[in-house]
Amino acid sequence: MSASASRTSPAALPSRRTVLAGTGAGVLAASVLPSAVARAADGPPLGEYDVVVVGSGASGMTAALTAAGRGLSVLVVEKAPTFGGSAARSGAGIWLPNNSVILGAGVPDTPQKAATYLSAVVGPDVPADRQAAFLANGPRMLDFVMANSPLRFRFMDGYSDYYPNLPGGLPNGRSIEPDQIDGNLLGAELAHLNPAYMPVPAGMVVFSQDYKWLNLAAVSAKGLAVSTECLARGAKAALRGEKPLTMGQALAAGLRAGLLRAGVPVWLNSPLVDLVQEGPDGAVTGVVVEKEGVRGVVRARKGVVVGSGGFEHNAQMRAQYQQQPIGTEWSVGAKENTGDGIRAGQRAGAALALMEDAWWGPSIPLPGEPYFCLAERTLPGGLIVNRAGTRFVNEAAPYSDVVHVMYEKDRAGAGSHIPAWLIVDQNYRNRYLFKDILPTLPFPDAWYEAGAAKKAWTWDALAGQIGVPAAALRATLNRFNAQAWNGTDTDQHRGDTAYDHYYTDPAVQPNSCLAPVWVPPFYAFKIVPGDLGTKGGIVTDARARALRPDGSVIRGLWAAGNASAAVMGHSYAGAGSTIGPAMTFGYVAANDIADA
Repeated sequence: MSASASRTSPAALPSRRTVLAGTGAGVLAASVLPSAVARAADGPPLGEYDVVVVGSGASGMTAALTAAGRGLSVLVVEKAPTFGGSAARSGAGIWLPNNSVILGAGVPDTPQKAATYLSAVVGPDVPADRQAAFLANGPRMLDFVMANSPLRFRFMDGYSDYYPNLPGGLPNGRSIEPDQIDGNLLGAELAHLNPAYMPVPAGMVVFSQDYKWLNLAAVSAKGLAVSTECLARGAKAALRGEKPLTMGQALAAGLRAGLLRAGVPVWLNSPLVDLVQEGPDGAVTGVVVEKEGVRGVVRARKGVVVGSGGFEHNAQMRAQYQQQPIGTEWSVGAKENTGDGIRAGQRAGAALALMEDAWWGPSIPLPGEPYFCLAERTLPGGLIVNRAGTRFVNEAAPYSDVVHVMYEKDRAGAGSHIPAWLIVDQNYRNRYLFKDILPTLPFPDAWYEAGAAKKAWTWDALAGQIGVPAAALRATLNRFNAQAWNGTDTDQHRGDTAYDHYYTDPAVQPNSCLAPVWVPPFYAFKIVPGDLGTKGGIVTDARARALRPDGSVIRGLWAAGNASAAVMGHSYAGAGSTIGPAMTFGYVAANDIADA
């Protein structure tokens, strides 16, 4: 579908709350609880710093690095036994318009283009001054990080903005990712790096952008060449005695290396218990943490930055704020993300917003951990159907939009679209990587035993296995195949934008998104509304300061990343719309503290 048509409109989304500067419909209020403040003051002193940062993900470590660079003493407290949070698990795409890396690569971006595009994507959900603060500070943040850490970055050439047909959208994209880093830079601290969501194959050095071509290695000369290059990088790193890191592993390791260089301590296994508030206005003056089993107070002379992630693994909060069905087991966010910082901010009086939303993506609930589908639903030779056996969405649309549509349509008939089913055939299976399963190889028995995958030799038999009407599925597949043969999807407009074609097969023509589903056996994969993390949290202003429901500032408290209400509102501008703003507002928060 076209960019404007494929993007779910704000009015269409369920239970949406407008993100305002602490005022307006749907901003969630919390009164300051004197008893909580009194409890927060209890416990032995554990230290005093200018700035205390809660969380060691992308936002927290960027905030800490910036504060240290401004000459402030900084402590990072982290709940997990590892550092890096969800960022370390990710592909680490970073969406940052007008940064020096993309401009150096010749990307024709301008501040006006970026502002026009972001406004078109986000709409009125986010105040214009917050959007402007992100766009103005993002490039500065990146240059600062490169000057104060070993991190360098690569342009993800061709990874389109998610709505390239909107005004200011760029079909070639604005996203970057970390360049390769040697893990030896961290010394013993490398053992504390949060592992990747999907480990890189042994002996290879793979960048996020490479996966587009690794999926096609069996059918594309360029895919084979990229695979060979990934192996060559791995061999070179081994000969040099390096421990090569890319994607989220490189991002987290590079930020941590910068903190080591700056002498910033990171306390692992030290969860936030509460915020310390003092004075008649309830100013935040520190945190209560548990360190090595001892609960105590760390004072913050200048401010506290909450960068503790979202609440994707808090079942009670998800049930309270989000649409059903929902499950903590469908999220790939760091398991420690249970909303601790958000709840502490709420107890301190902060307004919350966007709590009903997340960084959604169609996911397969595989045993052990869900699989977040990117290429699999886009490659030609597959389609997604609902419980009635019919198509209902552009499978190649931005992943967040696909889930928004699943929820929107599911409300019209309970259970009608969740779960849905991704259907492919043996021709698809012979050509493309699926997750980490090479073409032609069988899927693990555990996938079938868990009910996440089904296999049958006829369409009717597959319909019976997934519980959809056989006649309806036959009609859907016949219509889809006819459209695939002529290359035009008149039903869902798959292939109408540059983004639709990113994870596709250029050898398939006339539409690289579309191929018929006709070679048995046939496979179906259960699709549920998974996510990369939640996107609701503490309402902040353009300076990343936490706000009360009346718009007043909570003195001493800043928030960034998924602990704050996202600057992207209910949408998703491009690859890295989570990490780019997270790092930027961590940088903004630290500079605001230093400037005070």
